[in-house]
Amino acid sequence: MTAVTRAEYCVIACAEAWRGAGEILASPMGLIPSVGARLARLTFAPELLLTDGEATLVGPDGAPEGWLPYRRHLALVTGGRRHVMMGASQIDRYGNQNISCIGDWARPRRQLLGVRGAPVNTLNNPTSYWIPRHSRRVFVEQVDMVCGVGYDRVAEHPVTGRFHRIPRVVSDLGVFDFATPDHSMRLASLHPGVTVEQVREATGFELTVPGDPPRTPEPTPEELRLIREVLDPEGTREREVPTSTAAGEAVR
Repeated sequence: MTAVTRAEYCVIACAEAWRGAGEILASPMGLIPSVGARLARLTFAPELLLTDGEATLVGPDGAPEGWLPYRRHLALVTGGRRHVMMGASQIDRYGNQNISCIGDWARPRRQLLGVRGAPVNTLNNPTSYWIPRHSRRVFVEQVDMVCGVGYDRVAEHPVTGRFHRIPRVVSDLGVFDFATPDHSMRLASLHPGVTVEQVREATGFELTVPGDPPRTPEPTPEELRLIREVLDPEGTREREVPTSTAAGEAVR
Protein backbone atom coordinates (compact mmCIF):
# COMPACT_ATOMS: atom_id res chain seq x y z
CA MET A 1 0.00 0.00 0.00
CA THR A 2 1.34 3.43 -0.92
CA ALA A 3 2.21 5.96 1.75
CA VAL A 4 -0.53 8.04 3.36
CA THR A 5 -0.81 11.41 1.64
CA ARG A 6 -1.37 14.83 3.22
CA ALA A 7 -4.86 14.90 1.70
CA GLU A 8 -5.71 11.60 3.41
CA TYR A 9 -4.56 12.92 6.78
CA CYS A 10 -6.86 15.89 6.15
CA VAL A 11 -9.77 13.54 5.41
CA ILE A 12 -9.19 11.77 8.73
CA ALA A 13 -8.93 15.10 10.60
CA CYS A 14 -12.22 16.28 9.08
CA ALA A 15 -13.96 12.99 9.82
CA GLU A 16 -13.00 13.29 13.50
CA ALA A 17 -15.13 16.44 13.77
CA TRP A 18 -18.20 14.18 13.85
CA ARG A 19 -16.92 11.56 16.30
CA GLY A 20 -19.48 10.99 19.04
CA ALA A 21 -21.94 13.38 17.40
CA GLY A 22 -24.86 10.98 17.43
CA GLU A 23 -27.91 11.46 15.23
CA ILE A 24 -27.24 14.95 13.89
CA LEU A 25 -27.06 16.36 10.38
CA ALA A 26 -23.56 16.64 8.92
CA SER A 27 -23.17 19.51 6.43
CA PRO A 28 -19.66 19.34 4.95
CA MET A 29 -18.70 22.02 2.44
CA GLY A 30 -15.84 21.06 0.17
CA LEU A 31 -14.50 17.81 -1.20
CA ILE A 32 -12.27 16.67 1.65
CA PRO A 33 -14.85 17.47 4.38
CA SER A 34 -17.45 15.57 2.33
CA VAL A 35 -15.22 12.50 2.09
CA GLY A 36 -14.53 12.87 5.81
CA ALA A 37 -18.22 12.98 6.76
CA ARG A 38 -19.00 9.94 4.62
CA LEU A 39 -16.03 8.09 6.12
CA ALA A 40 -17.28 8.90 9.62
CA ARG A 41 -20.72 7.52 8.72
CA LEU A 42 -19.18 4.29 7.40
CA THR A 43 -16.99 3.73 10.45
CA PHE A 44 -17.42 5.30 13.89
CA ALA A 45 -20.54 7.49 13.43
CA PRO A 46 -23.26 5.24 11.92
CA GLU A 47 -26.08 7.48 13.24
CA LEU A 48 -24.82 10.53 11.35
CA LEU A 49 -27.30 12.02 8.88
CA LEU A 50 -26.08 13.04 5.44
CA THR A 51 -27.92 15.12 2.86
CA ASP A 52 -27.65 15.82 -0.84
CA GLY A 53 -27.91 19.55 -0.06
CA GLU A 54 -31.48 19.77 -1.33
CA ALA A 55 -34.31 17.73 0.14
CA THR A 56 -33.05 14.18 0.54
CA LEU A 57 -31.20 12.29 3.24
CA VAL A 58 -28.60 10.05 1.62
CA GLY A 59 -26.20 7.30 2.57
CA PRO A 60 -22.41 7.40 2.17
CA ASP A 61 -22.85 6.12 -1.39
CA GLY A 62 -25.30 8.89 -2.24
CA ALA A 63 -28.32 6.58 -2.35
CA PRO A 64 -31.55 8.18 -1.04
CA GLU A 65 -32.51 7.23 2.51
CA GLY A 66 -35.29 9.66 3.36
CA TRP A 67 -36.97 12.99 2.80
CA LEU A 68 -35.70 16.16 4.47
CA PRO A 69 -38.14 19.01 3.82
CA TYR A 70 -36.83 22.52 4.22
CA ARG A 71 -38.78 23.19 7.41
CA ARG A 72 -37.23 20.11 9.01
CA HIS A 73 -33.80 21.17 7.83
CA LEU A 74 -34.26 24.59 9.50
CA ALA A 75 -35.40 22.91 12.70
CA LEU A 76 -32.15 20.95 12.80
CA VAL A 77 -30.08 24.04 11.96
CA THR A 78 -31.62 26.32 14.59
CA GLY A 79 -31.85 23.70 17.31
CA GLY A 80 -28.22 22.71 17.54
CA ARG A 81 -28.71 19.38 15.74
CA ARG A 82 -26.46 20.05 12.78
CA HIS A 83 -22.67 20.27 12.57
CA VAL A 84 -21.53 22.20 9.52
CA MET A 85 -17.95 22.36 8.28
CA MET A 86 -17.56 25.58 6.30
CA GLY A 87 -14.72 27.28 4.49
CA ALA A 88 -13.12 30.58 5.51
CA SER A 89 -11.49 33.31 3.45
CA GLN A 90 -10.26 34.76 6.75
CA ILE A 91 -10.33 33.46 10.32
CA ASP A 92 -8.90 35.03 13.47
CA ARG A 93 -7.64 33.76 16.81
CA TYR A 94 -11.15 33.61 18.34
CA GLY A 95 -12.78 31.88 15.38
CA ASN A 96 -14.43 34.88 13.75
CA GLN A 97 -14.78 33.99 10.08
CA ASN A 98 -15.09 36.08 6.91
CA ILE A 99 -16.40 34.93 3.54
CA SER A 100 -17.90 38.25 2.44
CA CYS A 101 -15.23 40.72 1.32
CA ILE A 102 -11.57 41.69 1.62
CA GLY A 103 -10.95 45.26 2.73
CA ASP A 104 -13.40 47.84 4.01
CA TRP A 105 -17.02 46.71 3.72
CA ALA A 106 -18.11 50.01 2.09
CA ARG A 107 -15.38 49.82 -0.58
CA PRO A 108 -13.94 46.30 -0.59
CA ARG A 109 -10.83 45.42 -2.55
CA ARG A 110 -12.41 42.08 -3.38
CA GLN A 111 -15.99 40.85 -3.21
CA LEU A 112 -16.42 37.24 -2.04
CA LEU A 113 -19.43 34.98 -1.47
CA GLY A 114 -21.28 37.25 0.90
CA VAL A 115 -22.33 36.57 4.48
CA ARG A 116 -24.80 33.86 3.45
CA GLY A 117 -25.77 31.53 6.33
CA ALA A 118 -22.64 31.97 8.43
CA PRO A 119 -24.22 33.93 11.34
CA VAL A 120 -27.12 31.48 11.68
CA ASN A 121 -24.76 28.52 11.43
CA THR A 122 -22.34 29.71 14.09
CA LEU A 123 -24.96 30.84 16.61
CA ASN A 124 -27.31 27.92 16.21
CA ASN A 125 -25.26 24.78 15.62
CA PRO A 126 -21.66 23.58 15.94
CA THR A 127 -19.49 24.96 13.14
CA SER A 128 -16.03 23.75 12.16
CA TYR A 129 -13.83 25.06 9.35
CA TRP A 130 -11.80 23.53 6.52
CA ILE A 131 -8.96 25.60 5.04
CA PRO A 132 -6.97 23.83 2.30
CA ARG A 133 -4.25 26.51 2.07
CA HIS A 134 -2.97 27.63 5.46
CA SER A 135 -1.45 31.11 5.13
CA ARG A 136 -1.30 34.54 6.76
CA ARG A 137 -3.85 35.74 4.22
CA VAL A 138 -6.40 33.39 5.81
CA PHE A 139 -5.26 33.15 9.45
CA VAL A 140 -5.37 36.87 10.24
CA GLU A 141 -5.12 39.06 13.32
CA GLN A 142 -8.55 40.53 12.62
CA VAL A 143 -11.08 39.59 9.94
CA ASP A 144 -12.19 42.37 7.61
CA MET A 145 -15.83 41.48 8.22
CA VAL A 146 -17.40 39.09 10.71
CA CYS A 147 -19.63 36.52 9.03
CA GLY A 148 -19.18 33.50 11.28
CA VAL A 149 -19.24 34.50 14.94
CA GLY A 150 -16.24 33.77 17.18
CA TYR A 151 -15.86 33.15 20.88
CA ASP A 152 -14.94 36.73 21.83
CA ARG A 153 -18.13 38.15 20.32
CA VAL A 154 -20.32 35.50 21.91
CA ALA A 155 -18.74 36.35 25.27
CA GLU A 156 -19.99 39.94 24.82
CA HIS A 157 -23.53 38.67 24.18
CA PRO A 158 -23.77 35.33 26.02
CA VAL A 159 -27.53 34.98 25.53
CA THR A 160 -26.84 34.37 21.83
CA GLY A 161 -24.42 31.52 22.41
CA ARG A 162 -26.59 28.65 23.60
CA PHE A 163 -25.59 26.45 20.66
CA HIS A 164 -22.37 28.25 19.69
CA ARG A 165 -19.38 25.93 19.44
CA ILE A 166 -16.38 25.71 17.11
CA PRO A 167 -15.08 22.15 17.57
CA ARG A 168 -12.13 22.37 15.19
CA VAL A 169 -10.35 24.07 12.33
CA VAL A 170 -8.60 21.75 9.88
CA SER A 171 -5.99 23.03 7.44
CA ASP A 172 -3.40 21.41 5.21
CA LEU A 173 -0.87 21.91 8.03
CA GLY A 174 -2.73 20.68 11.09
CA VAL A 175 -5.76 20.66 13.35
CA PHE A 176 -6.69 23.56 15.63
CA ASP A 177 -9.21 24.06 18.41
CA PHE A 178 -10.14 26.64 21.05
CA ALA A 179 -9.41 24.63 24.20
CA THR A 180 -7.74 27.54 26.01
CA PRO A 181 -8.92 29.67 28.97
CA ASP A 182 -9.86 32.60 26.70
CA HIS A 183 -11.06 30.41 23.80
CA SER A 184 -8.26 31.56 21.52
CA MET A 185 -6.97 29.21 18.84
CA ARG A 186 -4.66 26.38 19.84
CA LEU A 187 -2.64 23.92 17.78
CA ALA A 188 -4.23 20.54 18.50
CA SER A 189 -2.17 18.37 16.14
CA LEU A 190 0.38 18.62 13.34
CA HIS A 191 0.08 16.68 10.12
CA PRO A 192 3.15 14.48 9.55
CA GLY A 193 5.95 16.37 7.80
CA VAL A 194 4.89 19.74 9.26
CA THR A 195 6.78 21.60 11.99
CA VAL A 196 5.56 24.05 14.61
CA GLU A 197 7.76 26.70 13.01
CA GLN A 198 6.03 26.24 9.65
CA VAL A 199 2.61 26.66 11.28
CA ARG A 200 3.68 29.76 13.16
CA GLU A 201 5.19 31.27 10.03
CA ALA A 202 1.93 30.70 8.14
CA THR A 203 -0.30 32.15 10.89
CA GLY A 204 -0.90 35.89 11.25
CA PHE A 205 -1.51 35.87 15.01
CA GLU A 206 0.02 34.37 18.15
CA LEU A 207 -1.10 30.77 18.33
CA THR A 208 -1.22 28.73 21.54
CA VAL A 209 1.12 25.77 21.02
CA PRO A 210 1.49 22.94 23.57
CA GLY A 211 5.01 21.89 24.47
CA ASP A 212 4.91 18.70 22.41
CA PRO A 213 1.97 18.87 19.98
CA PRO A 214 0.69 15.46 18.87
CA ARG A 215 0.57 14.26 15.30
CA THR A 216 -2.69 13.92 13.41
CA PRO A 217 -3.74 10.27 13.67
CA GLU A 218 -2.88 8.04 10.75
CA PRO A 219 -5.77 6.35 8.95
CA THR A 220 -6.23 2.67 9.61
CA PRO A 221 -5.85 0.21 6.71
CA GLU A 222 -9.64 -0.07 6.52
CA GLU A 223 -10.10 3.71 6.49
CA LEU A 224 -7.52 3.98 3.71
CA ARG A 225 -9.31 1.29 1.73
CA LEU A 226 -12.62 3.12 2.08
CA ILE A 227 -11.09 6.45 1.06
CA ARG A 228 -9.21 5.06 -1.93
CA GLU A 229 -11.60 2.39 -3.21
CA VAL A 230 -15.09 3.45 -2.12
CA LEU A 231 -15.35 7.16 -1.34
CA ASP A 232 -12.84 8.79 -3.69
CA PRO A 233 -11.45 6.16 -6.09
CA GLU A 234 -10.50 8.83 -8.65
CA GLY A 235 -8.22 10.54 -6.14
CA THR A 236 -9.81 13.99 -6.46
CA ARG A 237 -8.76 14.73 -2.85
CA GLU A 238 -5.18 15.09 -4.09
CA ARG A 239 -6.16 18.07 -6.21
CA GLU A 240 -7.45 19.90 -3.15
CA VAL A 241 -4.33 19.18 -1.09
CA PRO A 242 -1.49 18.14 -3.43
CA THR A 243 1.17 15.87 -2.03
CA SER A 244 4.49 17.65 -1.52
CA THR A 245 7.30 16.49 -3.80
CA ALA A 246 9.91 17.05 -1.08
CA ALA A 247 9.89 14.74 1.94
CA GLY A 248 8.94 16.62 5.07
CA GLU A 249 8.04 19.83 3.21
CA ALA A 250 4.77 21.44 4.25
CA VAL A 251 2.28 22.00 1.45
CA ARG A 252 1.64 25.72 0.97
